[in-house]
Amino acid sequence: MENHTQHHDHHAGGSHGPGHGSAGSTPPPAAVATAAPGHHGGHGTDDDHVVHSHGQHAGHSTAMFKDRFWLTLALSVPVVYFSPMFGHLLGYMPPAFPGAAWIPPVLGTVIFFYGGMPFLKGGLSELKTRQPGMMLLIGMAISVAFIASWVTSLGIGGFELDFWWELALLVAIMLLGHWIEMRALGSAQGALDALAALLPDEAERITDAGTETVSVSELQTGDTVLVRSGARMPADGVVVDGQAEFDESMITGESRTVLRSAGDPVVAGTVATDNTVRVRVTAIGDDTALAGIQRLVAEAQASSSKAQALADRAAAFLFYFAAGAGVITFIVWSLLGSVPEAVTRTVTVLVIACPHALGLAIPLVIAISTEQAARAGVLIKNRMALERMRTIDVVLFDKTGTLTKGEPELKDVAAADGVSREELLALASAVEADSEHPVARAIVRAARDQGLDVPLATGFSSMTGRGVRATVDGRDIAVGGPALLRELGAVEPAVLATTTKAWMDRGAAVLHVLDGNRVLGAVSLEDAVREESRQAVTALQNRGIKVAMITGDARQVAAAVGSELKIDEIFAEVLPADKDKKVAELQGRGLKVAMVGDGVNDSPALARAEVGIAIGAGTDVAMESAGVVLAGNDPRAVLSMVDLSRATYRKMWQNLVWATGYNVISVPLAAGVLAFAGVVLSPAAGAVLMSISTVVVALNAQLLRRVKLNPAQVR
Repeated sequence: MENHTQHHDHHAGGSHGPGHGSAGSTPPPAAVATAAPGHHGGHGTDDDHVVHSHGQHAGHSTAMFKDRFWLTLALSVPVVYFSPMFGHLLGYMPPAFPGAAWIPPVLGTVIFFYGGMPFLKGGLSELKTRQPGMMLLIGMAISVAFIASWVTSLGIGGFELDFWWELALLVAIMLLGHWIEMRALGSAQGALDALAALLPDEAERITDAGTETVSVSELQTGDTVLVRSGARMPADGVVVDGQAEFDESMITGESRTVLRSAGDPVVAGTVATDNTVRVRVTAIGDDTALAGIQRLVAEAQASSSKAQALADRAAAFLFYFAAGAGVITFIVWSLLGSVPEAVTRTVTVLVIACPHALGLAIPLVIAISTEQAARAGVLIKNRMALERMRTIDVVLFDKTGTLTKGEPELKDVAAADGVSREELLALASAVEADSEHPVARAIVRAARDQGLDVPLATGFSSMTGRGVRATVDGRDIAVGGPALLRELGAVEPAVLATTTKAWMDRGAAVLHVLDGNRVLGAVSLEDAVREESRQAVTALQNRGIKVAMITGDARQVAAAVGSELKIDEIFAEVLPADKDKKVAELQGRGLKVAMVGDGVNDSPALARAEVGIAIGAGTDVAMESAGVVLAGNDPRAVLSMVDLSRATYRKMWQNLVWATGYNVISVPLAAGVLAFAGVVLSPAAGAVLMSISTVVVALNAQLLRRVKLNPAQVR
């Protein structure tokens, strides 16, 4: 959103440049953490106990799969060790003692009912809804292996179908795979909850009588709290007194601290590292940035995508493929061979066709990418946005607060004859020291950064619509714009006028410093370009993506910023309501657009773009039109989106090709199509291949964690 609020009355008329929004107009950066209402430090949610409410894992918790996996694995060891088939495979003879032969059947039965129950229930549910998929196929495979093994153990029909060890390993591997998948699905929420656990339980509220310690849940909007050095912010707020370096690494991922002084927003969970400040609480409970981000993450976890739908359809297809292959295998081998061989081949086909590798191929990649993005402060609200980002041709940035800092910064100083630049800036800083206006703070900050000796001013007063004045060392010093010059009848020296005209042509705000009616000099202030913006623009262009900028500011202001950043295309003097038309114009040229804005007045444009990215999430974080929310306000985070999207797409297709190719080749081999050539895939080899396929898919997805998503590392 572009802010066009004019300068404070005492500077009115002195600006020909970018406006500076009033306090609160730009939402503060949101933390990459969240807390449920009433949730504070020391009570973080364990990822393992997150219960999923959608998809094939409805009602299942990560802890359930974890617990069942470890017990199943423990029971599988003796089952495998005492299996004659496994012993024959590795060339050893299992120990023989009374009852040894019943170890695999007894423990295998426990594994089937305890470890296999989630798959049996899931398969039954899929059968009832006539939506066959992965759970039904797993349930069918272990059920066939269970029945066949008991038939063999009881000596019925003379079958040699000892599949207890395959059954045990199959269930253990399936549980492991689902545990890994669900940990990834819940890790974005878990990462946020872990950070939310860093919030303090109590806050120091300032009262007329001093301070009182209260629970964070008792804070109200408008309360003033004391945040001491080393303490964390208990809520979102605005600094009203003092200044401190804040550690905002939980927001930006950067270890460098950020100076926050009077008027600056601060976010719950950030740390005042060096000084004590007083902060007025601006948001509590569900209105805080943290609660808003929690809602976004919940939406992201519940959202679906084309890739997910593709995986679901593939799993359904595989069920029919495996069931059909199993029936054909049984019939053919019954006719050409024997019933025991037919059962052996059929069970092997069903084990091989178990779709866990295919089922993991896409969901696990999406889950890990969403988690990685959340840890880097990129919140994927709609997974489709992540998939589309790799196809983007142009990124359209809103200017103010995105490519620029959204606040004035001293750009230059010009002094008249007989006055030094240092003296001029010191006098201006002395007069502005008592003002809280952003322009005043920029001047004072510049003098402080230059280490100037600023004299003490007295008798400060504001002249509505013209400027400010005060007495400095007995001199009547005033600071203001053109209106002040006209009122005092002051004449700007010709040399100085040439300089200030050039500033105005750039769109800078120009303020003059006067001693009585003598013009001592002038200062220029501009909405400073972020250094991160230069890196972001260059890196995007290096990736073959065009960069465009849109702003409501005057053309000369936009041109100055565009030239400095080497932007490919500039849209200036655009009203907020017309921004979506510019997006449509770019799309009309055949370009796919990612729009980066603040999600308020930019909503129509964010909605129209292929990918809407809201930067600087804050308390009004209900940006329904944005598919992605950047928790901080670093434009380089857009690069993270591009790189992650491209890497995610590669991993999805690598996993799909591997999982599909594995089934296409292994199922016919398990069915015995090459038996005439002496090539027959044994049940043991089938189980090993199935395990390898699952491990390969899971490990390949884990490689996504190597993608660099910290904006400071992206080039």
